Amino acid sequence: MSRRSPVDPRLWRGSTGLRRHLAATVGCGLAIATTTIASAVLLAHVLAGAITDPGSRTLGHWVFPLTVLAGLWSVRVAAGWLQARLAQRGATAVIADLSEQVLRSVTARPPSRRAEVSDDAAAVVIRGLDGLRPYFTSYLPALVLAATLTPATLAVIAVYDGLSAATVVITLPLIPLFMVLIGLATRSRSEAALAATVTLQARLLDLVAGIPTLRALGRAGGSVRRIAELAAAHRRSTMATLRMAFLSALVLELLAALGVALVAVGVGLRLVYGEMSLAAGLTALLLAPEVFWPLRRVGAEFHAAQDGKTAADKAFELIAAPSARTPGTRSVQARGAEVRMQGVTVVGRDGARPESLSAVMAPGSITVLTGPNGAGKSTALQVILGITEPTSGHVTIGGIDVADLDPESWWRQISWLAQRPAIVPGIVKDNLDLFGELEDHESACCDAGFDRVLDLLPNGIHTVLGRGGTGLSLGQRQRLGLARALGSPASVLLLDEPTAHLDSVTESTVLTAIARRARRGDTVIVVAHRDRVLAIGDQVIDMGRDRALA
Repeated sequence: MSRRSPVDPRLWRGSTGLRRHLAATVGCGLAIATTTIASAVLLAHVLAGAITDPGSRTLGHWVFPLTVLAGLWSVRVAAGWLQARLAQRGATAVIADLSEQVLRSVTARPPSRRAEVSDDAAAVVIRGLDGLRPYFTSYLPALVLAATLTPATLAVIAVYDGLSAATVVITLPLIPLFMVLIGLATRSRSEAALAATVTLQARLLDLVAGIPTLRALGRAGGSVRRIAELAAAHRRSTMATLRMAFLSALVLELLAALGVALVAVGVGLRLVYGEMSLAAGLTALLLAPEVFWPLRRVGAEFHAAQDGKTAADKAFELIAAPSARTPGTRSVQARGAEVRMQGVTVVGRDGARPESLSAVMAPGSITVLTGPNGAGKSTALQVILGITEPTSGHVTIGGIDVADLDPESWWRQISWLAQRPAIVPGIVKDNLDLFGELEDHESACCDAGFDRVLDLLPNGIHTVLGRGGTGLSLGQRQRLGLARALGSPASVLLLDEPTAHLDSVTESTVLTAIARRARRGDTVIVVAHRDRVLAIGDQVIDMGRDRALA
């Protein structure tokens, strides 16, 4: 968060929840400060009167002051409870708002740029921003009390005993001084802890994702040791942070105790020598801890807030980073229109893939993109979709640049089969209709060979699938994705390795269905390596040599 202000102006400007929360926190803080001072002054006078005036040592004499005192304490407790309740609500609202902004910003980026920040975004959204809760529930209320209760209490002490006020003024700066020193150490510790959390979480997620493969190879036992190592590393990072928190709290407690003790010694000596009244002395003694308490709380809660503040800094970096260019607003009728790529180059971490790719994909024909892995074949499909922005060159549909098209309108006319078909938890039918209801479920399943899979499922098309297609093999998931693509009414088909994981019989069925879609007048663009797929292409473009073979 901003190092110039306790309340980050980016949060203030971007979150109405923070503004409401801060207003409520200030109001409750003022109520707590007022009741604290009033109750201390009243209690001091009651005790002094009961001690110095023998005739007033009856409960009936103090009924009204004690009733007022009880009322002040009740108001203080109620204000503290209300402040905590509103703080929890405000924290939840701000965290949800920031998480939404981070997700919206990250998902709006092209896939290549999204992959660069996915680990950071996952760590910030899943865990990091939860650290803002102590910031709102503890740090900000303590900060408000430090800004209201401390100066007000010091002013009241000065009215009753100037020497005690001078003692407090001399010792009070020690707490902010040590807070700054602790904060400098804590800031770097929090940044290092967040970086460690991102790394550990990314490694753990990669490991968990690979467990099915390790189990299939009989090597799952090794993952247990690796998970234990990651857990131990995370534990060491957490314990180092906690040690810093406990040590900082101890230092601040000692400083506050020292300041109160100095006031108590001075008041005691002057009471012994009769240099001040008992009421004034008791008032100074009761209020002295209240001067140090808010600052002590700010220092103690500062560390707890640092993790959330560091995560919020990272969140604002992700939100402020430039996202994809502004989507266009034009529309096009894709049926019967040529897809033309002119000098398309996409520069990534591994260089330009593809590089200066030019091709014309005519309706009613099959264009096959082939070449070695990493040549940019899948990237070329993403450029046609409009989800990856080319570094140079452009793609036009019927003479209109893809960048000028309204994405939703364009995507409704495309059927895209990715290398890993998207499968969401739910029944098979919902997954078939995931990108739009199919024209004919039965025909689509037959074209993809998925009808034989449905015969094996316990509830056929109503069988429930788990996350990522759990319940289906890789080949069955591929057939489901193919059925969804081939059954779509879209006029442009983008198929990335459509026959991967398929047997030869199913492959023949799928290739026949693809050729049928081309004869119907659709534009079919296929990424493939297999000779049988290359054989059905009206045009084969070798991405390794960037030229058409036929």
